Amino acid sequence: MPPSGGFFNPNKLESEINELTEQANNPNLWDNPDNARALLQKKSGLEKSLAELRNLESEYKNLVDLYDMAPDDSDVLSAIEKLADAAHRAKFITLFSDPADNSGAFLFIQAGAGGTEAQDWAQMLARMYARWAERHSFKCEIIEEHPGDTAGIKNITYRISGERAYGWLKNEIGVHRLVRISPFNANGKRQTSFASVDVWPDVDDSIEIEINDKDLRIDTYRSSGAGGQHVNKTDSAVRITHIPTGIVVTCQNERSQIQNKEMAMKMLRSKLYELELQKRAEAENAALAAQKKIEWGSQIRNYVLYPYQLVKDVRTGVEKTDSSAVLDGDLDDFMLASLQQNQ
Repeated sequence: MPPSGGFFNPNKLESEINELTEQANNPNLWDNPDNARALLQKKSGLEKSLAELRNLESEYKNLVDLYDMAPDDSDVLSAIEKLADAAHRAKFITLFSDPADNSGAFLFIQAGAGGTEAQDWAQMLARMYARWAERHSFKCEIIEEHPGDTAGIKNITYRISGERAYGWLKNEIGVHRLVRISPFNANGKRQTSFASVDVWPDVDDSIEIEINDKDLRIDTYRSSGAGGQHVNKTDSAVRITHIPTGIVVTCQNERSQIQNKEMAMKMLRSKLYELELQKRAEAENAALAAQKKIEWGSQIRNYVLYPYQLVKDVRTGVEKTDSSAVLDGDLDDFMLASLQQNQ
């Protein structure tokens, strides 16, 4: 049978698209430009998802016919394996419903209290998400990085570019807790470390965010850490503070002050957009808004490397005993469960 129903429910998507099309044809649609843009973005995203599912169904039917004719053909068997992988990833398609889900993402990792231990854990998380991005063929570039005092990193900002990168990553926001034997302790004591993850969408120019120059404070400073010959020689790094909200964004890894400013402004626009989404979520569902807050002691996932191997998501209960695979970027099952739960 074709892969329809459950996750693969093109008919349900088609029904949603028809409803949105009726709303889009309302002559009063643009009386509220923000709502109009959100509606059209959602409609466009659902149409793309429907096209992907229909294509998956078509491939499935073709492979059924080919397999009936040549069940031992290596090319057919290889195509079936590829389709199975595509089907697994298609589980997520119908769960991407927010307007920003199709965007790329900015991902920020901050070491918690605890000095070297926490900073080393932050670097482990940074590698984990970089490897996850690589698995999905996403581009992952460092926007800013502050190295730790003796090891690891204090914080890092990634820009992850790829189809639905934000939709995948948005539920990773929160505190991540590590339990292990400390490599920095001569007595081999068990150590608990924390780091926080924040994610916001990489909005494009089609989303209008009004920013007044008078609301900005722009500072330049000397870059730190790896980043090329210009680092530590010129005041090329840029810090922008949005005074009304207190949001601060920084960029140091571009080649010039102008480029750093452009990237910082893009990050600011994206953060302001995410702030607006959170305000709407708070108005509609206070519990959802609370879930997005990053608070120490309210971790979303535990990574235990000693005395046993277990990674457990506190929110969904999903567990994996292969912690090495998880730390090497095997995160899709956690992300899928969170998407299902939130929907």
